[in-house]
Amino acid sequence: MNSMKKYVAEFIGTLVLVTLGCGTAMLVGCDAAFGGGYILTALAFGLVIVGMAYCVGNISGCHINPAVSLGVLMTGGMSGSEFIGYVISQCLGAFAGSGILAAIFSLGKVKDKTGGFGSNGLGGVNDSAVAGLLVEIVLTFIFVLTILGVTSKKAKHGSFGGLVIGLTLTLVHILGIGLTGTSVNPARSIGPAISAAIDGNSDPIKCLWVFIVGPLVGAALAACIHKYLESGLPTPADESSAQKKTGSSQPRPKSKKK
Repeated sequence: MNSMKKYVAEFIGTLVLVTLGCGTAMLVGCDAAFGGGYILTALAFGLVIVGMAYCVGNISGCHINPAVSLGVLMTGGMSGSEFIGYVISQCLGAFAGSGILAAIFSLGKVKDKTGGFGSNGLGGVNDSAVAGLLVEIVLTFIFVLTILGVTSKKAKHGSFGGLVIGLTLTLVHILGIGLTGTSVNPARSIGPAISAAIDGNSDPIKCLWVFIVGPLVGAALAACIHKYLESGLPTPADESSAQKKTGSSQPRPKSKKK
């Protein structure tokens, strides 16, 4: 039952991410000549993470991203079966979010300024798959490394983790939107690409593999680096235990006799 609640939370979180993030891109466009579209779309994705972190984060951890789940899996934060459940829920949520956008834009006769439900592409890197892979690997590495650091049990970052993660996602979008549309999230790419293909635009699905492989490689690298950097560091519990032992081992001052 608890696992099912986590999967539902991941489904909802990813649905909201695609609906609001990709929906904003569809509505305002991301033309390089107008930076406002960049900022609005970047903020939309980042603010969704902030909101969902404090909404479903206490239930599922608010991964809403297979790359994040892979990083958590590799650092020992979840089981293999749980990872599979998360990824399925995230992909279904992304597809449902794209479906909501398709219904809204179709029924309202609103123009999709991205031409593909906010799907990712390689137009910004002149259709270079290698360049696209590099962009997605680097941006996902930064994003997932931040998440693993902020949520580490060996750190005391308090309750501001969701805000830091959301701002980091905004940051990587500011650079990546003009290059690949910024995926850093295979589910976020899969949902819109499939919806675009159903709608008759097969271009996004042709390069979809870039936005699956790139983020997963970036996340795996982030997990490895995080484990290396944190190896040997004491947890807060270890520090507290050490302090207690140190305190108890010190001789008590003898009371003076009158």
